[in-house]
Amino acid sequence: MLRLTILTLLILLRITEAGAQTNAGSAPKTEFAERDKRYRLQPNDVIEVQFRFTPEFNLTATVQPDGYINSQIAGSVKVGGLTLPEAESAIAAKASARLKDPEVTVVAKDFVKPRFVVSGEVNHPGPQELRGDIGIIEAIAMGGGFKESAQRSQVVLVRRVNSEYAQVRVFDMKKLMRPENIREQVKIQPDDLIVVPQNHISRIEPMVRIASLALYGLAFK
Repeated sequence: MLRLTILTLLILLRITEAGAQTNAGSAPKTEFAERDKRYRLQPNDVIEVQFRFTPEFNLTATVQPDGYINSQIAGSVKVGGLTLPEAESAIAAKASARLKDPEVTVVAKDFVKPRFVVSGEVNHPGPQELRGDIGIIEAIAMGGGFKESAQRSQVVLVRRVNSEYAQVRVFDMKKLMRPENIREQVKIQPDDLIVVPQNHISRIEPMVRIASLALYGLAFK
């Protein structure tokens, strides 16, 4: 099943060539993305909301599946997908209908730990917890290292850049693991997907639609 999923991804990347060329005007034209490292709230995260001047309205809330929390003074507020400062602003804006110039602080009490996925021709494929700064070499090591069948010269990294697109980059790990090149490796970020193929890939488009990946069971959070 895993090999079928990886094969599907590679086929998908190949067949998006025409579509990517057609939509070149709408796709972002950037270098390989460095995503905002600030944590964004997700469903099941637990946050503490503190009102500086009216502590009687303080609460601890769990982010619901739809991204909302419920507050006595602010009502229903959507915080899913927001950073903590953005959540503070959103809650304060809703609470301002009943409070004068509320000052709100949001603290994450329990949250989903950042992860990335290593799949394909590695010994222990699957999600890995992202702890600190690690590069793609360490990431593959966390996945158990390469199998003998791995195509080490074409390791694929898929990274979401916005709500619509993900970027794709191919790394020649044989070259990257040489001592003179090891400092050039890219740093892994939350939700990155690393695919180690078995067979040679002739061409991969640098940009794919996230909706297309989701159709094949490769959705980002």
